[in-house]
Amino acid sequence: MPATRPPEAPPAFHLLAKPTGAACNLDCKYCFFLSKEKLYPGSRLRMTDELLELYIRQLLEAHQAPEVTIAWQGGEPTLMGLGFFERSIELVQKYQRPGQRVLHTIQTNGTLIDERWAAFFKAHDFLVGLSMDGSKPMHDAYRVNKGGAGSFDQVLRGWEILQKHQVDVNILCSVHAANADHPLKVYRFFRDTLHAGYIQFIPIIERATREGLPIANQGWGSGSGSERPLYIQAGDRVTDRSIRPKQFGQFMIAVFDEWVRRDVGKVFVQMFDVALGSWLGLHSLCMFAPTCGEALALEHNGDLYACDHFVEPGYLLGNIQETHLIALVASERQRKFGQAKRDTLPRACRECPVRFACHGGCPKDRFLCAPDGEPGLNYLCAGYKLFFKHIDPAMRRMADLLRRGRYADEIMNEPVKLNGVKHPSERRPSC
Repeated sequence: MPATRPPEAPPAFHLLAKPTGAACNLDCKYCFFLSKEKLYPGSRLRMTDELLELYIRQLLEAHQAPEVTIAWQGGEPTLMGLGFFERSIELVQKYQRPGQRVLHTIQTNGTLIDERWAAFFKAHDFLVGLSMDGSKPMHDAYRVNKGGAGSFDQVLRGWEILQKHQVDVNILCSVHAANADHPLKVYRFFRDTLHAGYIQFIPIIERATREGLPIANQGWGSGSGSERPLYIQAGDRVTDRSIRPKQFGQFMIAVFDEWVRRDVGKVFVQMFDVALGSWLGLHSLCMFAPTCGEALALEHNGDLYACDHFVEPGYLLGNIQETHLIALVASERQRKFGQAKRDTLPRACRECPVRFACHGGCPKDRFLCAPDGEPGLNYLCAGYKLFFKHIDPAMRRMADLLRRGRYADEIMNEPVKLNGVKHPSERRPSC
């Protein structure tokens, strides 16, 4: 620990560790993180055992809350091999304080999952985030391997192995030009074909400048050629693969209308859970909280960045081999980064009736101008307004049920007014 814990240090925070940096065995066209290898030219992009131990020790030291999450991402973290993660478990056991509970998560493309991986995840209660963009045609549109072939069959095999071992899995579905017009096909594929219980929808927004847009449209993988630039959060244009604002709102509305009539309490969609929290005055996701700054990213060499979406030179806080993790997390620079989300909110957002639900959204997407010309409007603003206004009656009802000590899924027993039309309950008898 530092000689003195900074008084501004939060009791807990979230950190995504990237042991392979940007290295990946896939070449997904919309994955701008592939370009981050340019930050470390000549590097093997692999975390050493010495740094792994330093990271685990500092992370457990830095938390005062009783629960700590160790989260792995990439690139593709399973490229490190199973032994790396087995060592991480041993290090947790070495440095874990009495009464400290440690949770493990990993985000993976699923293509390397086999019986040994699945057994390991189950044995250590890992929550696995599996990237899948819907059925085969929609998934394979952009999620391709280094040869340009789709990855769906390998991902599906990984899913089936994880299910066989009863591993907790959260589907991470990117929403983009290839699947955005088919919300119910996407949702029903996950619900009815995969029988997935946890789903997260991630809107793909690839920013670009006017000059850089033609190159960005080619994709960020190795197949895009040597002229691929380092992706940074700059520019007010988006690629052809990116979702359009109202398109995202309509996608989420269609899924919500299906979910609220038959799947509340059975299928958990992150955006719906987070929205319900907003109607209850709670904020569980930095994207929709008033401020941010407590969701950081650690690169393979110990470099700590302000946010997973801002792994670029201007947001490098330091290296944990030189400065203790908690000192960087509590630094004035990081606190200003998190507070800027609130302090730079345009007037149009401050006066918006759904501000309580989105608080301007993620800073990475706030690159448009409001109607009065003030900068800082979220690219997805029009879609957010559509969605949050549409779900308001149902959210009010579910929030009321919870405040009275009842269950949100009781809404499926009632007529629910959605988009001006009352829909009768379609709830199936419970077992």
